[in-house]
Order: sequence, then structure tokens, then C-alpha cells
Amino acid sequence: MMYFEVLVEGGSDVPTVRELLKRKFGLEETVNFRIHPHKGRGALPANILGAPDPKRQTLLDQLPAKLRGFSYLGDDACVVVLVDADDTPQDQLLGELNSVLQKLPRKPSRVVFRLAVEETESWFIADTQAILKAYPKAKIQKLRNIQPDAIVGAWEALADAIGSKRAEVTGPDKFAWAEKIAPYLDFDNPVSPSLKGLIDDISEHVTEE
Repeated sequence: MMYFEVLVEGGSDVPTVRELLKRKFGLEETVNFRIHPHKGRGALPANILGAPDPKRQTLLDQLPAKLRGFSYLGDDACVVVLVDADDTPQDQLLGELNSVLQKLPRKPSRVVFRLAVEETESWFIADTQAILKAYPKAKIQKLRNIQPDAIVGAWEALADAIGSKRAEVTGPDKFAWAEKIAPYLDFDNPVSPSLKGLIDDISEHVTEE
């Protein structure tokens, strides 16, 4: 069975990734995968071969060191890096990530970079039926004119739909949204193209065995 080390930006990404790996692929946490949340996206360090700054616990700041640290993994393991695209052009961000990977003298044999466009909340607002199942009183008409993965301020749009005040939303609130909505996401026919891309990438590695 393929083993996955998954790096995500923050705790609010964990419930969705966990749900995907368990429900869609039948993987067991700690046995077949681990998820590593960070404190935001951050930026790639200027010196990718240096020791990471302990004061910068963001995903991109720590990424080169984390990839070097996972160099011991064999061919039956894969590192998945899930990064929010935000408003950065996708090709640019993926190019930067792949450039870093190529320059590392030690790295895992399997690494997948996958963007959440715009952020993981985009996967929720694209699947309005999942939102309704989690929040039956949600005003999904606010979301119906939004194209999947459009750069619209996804978490703000979700907050509006479920009746949360934007100014009062916290990290734990986003975690709670993910815990409630993720069990209802359609992983067989995902509406969000970036969610489908993540599923396809993981499926490719799972079925290689």
C-alpha cells in the first residue's frame, strides 16, 4: 500500500484531506498517511539549502527542509504538497515549486505539488449540495453564479452563505466548516477542477501498486 506524507498550509485543510484519503481511497491515518499542517502559506526561502528559520513555520518557508528530511522515503511513499494558489498565477507557482525540487541534492523519489484554487474553501463553495447537507439553512443562491475555482474570496463567500460574519471568522471556525462539509463532498464527481486534480494525482499513485 502506498504511503503518503501530506503537507498543508493550516489546520483547516486537515479535515478535508483526511476525509478524502479515508473515504475515497480507504487509507488509514498514521498507517497509510500523515497530514502535516503549517501556519499559513508563507514564501520560499532565498537559501533553499540552509537550515529553516524556526520563527517561520509556514508551509513554503519550511518546504525545502521538509523535502530534504523526507529523502529517506522509498518508492512506496509519496509526499503531497497542497498549496493555496490565492491570486498567484498557477503556472508561476508550480514552476517555482518544481525549480526548488530540482535543485535539492536530497529529496523523496515521489513528490506531488497540487494547488487548491483559490483555497480549500473553493472546493466547498463549488459543491453547494455538500454545503446544504451540512448547513440546511445556507443561502446557496449566493454561490450559484460563482464559477468553480474562481478567484472570488472563497472563505468570505462561504461565510456569507452560512451566515457567519466575516470580521468574526477565526481559524477554528474554518476548521469547523471543513469538519462539517467535508463528509458530504462529492469525491467521485468533484465540481472543483483543483479538487479533481488532487484526486487524480493521488489515484495515480495509489493504483501504481
